[in-house]
Amino acid sequence: MEHTNKSDVLLQGVIVFVFLAALTALEFFVAIAVGSVVLLAMIAFVKVGLVLYYYMHIYRLNAQDDTLDRHSYQYKLTTSRIGLWLFLLSDAFIFGGLFVSRFNLLGLTALPLSSDSQYIALTITSVLLLSSFFMNRAEVSMEHSDRKGFIFGISITIALGLIFLAGVIFVEWPSAISIGVTPSSNAAGAIFFIMTGMHAFHVLTGVIFLSIVLRNGLRGLYSPEKHWAVESATTYWHFVDVVWLFFYPALYLIGKLVS
Repeated sequence: MEHTNKSDVLLQGVIVFVFLAALTALEFFVAIAVGSVVLLAMIAFVKVGLVLYYYMHIYRLNAQDDTLDRHSYQYKLTTSRIGLWLFLLSDAFIFGGLFVSRFNLLGLTALPLSSDSQYIALTITSVLLLSSFFMNRAEVSMEHSDRKGFIFGISITIALGLIFLAGVIFVEWPSAISIGVTPSSNAAGAIFFIMTGMHAFHVLTGVIFLSIVLRNGLRGLYSPEKHWAVESATTYWHFVDVVWLFFYPALYLIGKLVS
């Protein structure tokens, strides 16, 4: 369900973010106190569901109107949405293969990471969730003619994306390497670096995508009626977030955490 009132949509984004933050905290607590894979999986799926429905607007795929002129913007918009989701689905198979490989090779045992890595991962996960919150606000602002809000939201999202990348590449990877976890050390090291590396690459492409959209937004190329580039960039960014919502527990929370 979409709201026409801007304040309603922004409030919805805040509520969703609060739930995501609370579920992330609960996820970390469950990993430490209980270690239940079933509970971790349930929490991850609830978080993904919230992002898919409220931030990625998956319900818009049902907005097709068969009476539309095939040359109209609205018709092209609905077909473009389907094309984007087909691309995301194909990309999801790549991440799915990595996800399955983690459990196929390592089972439910924890990766040999340090206790510092647990808190680093929690921090960068929080940063990524916060970036999705601001990207949602940027999209809502564009939909309601708030150009300043759009520029502010997307700029913060880009900055948080760069912070996430810096956390992975310059903090988390060196931390893992310092305790002997490298791409060539063993299966655990290979899985860790390929999963985090592939995800970091997608964050990088997302940052580039958002930067192009920001540049075009500064030039005044978008309007509430025509801003497909903003919507598609937003959907892609949230998709990257969704992938991490699965990767985070698989890499850091499954198995007994290092205390």
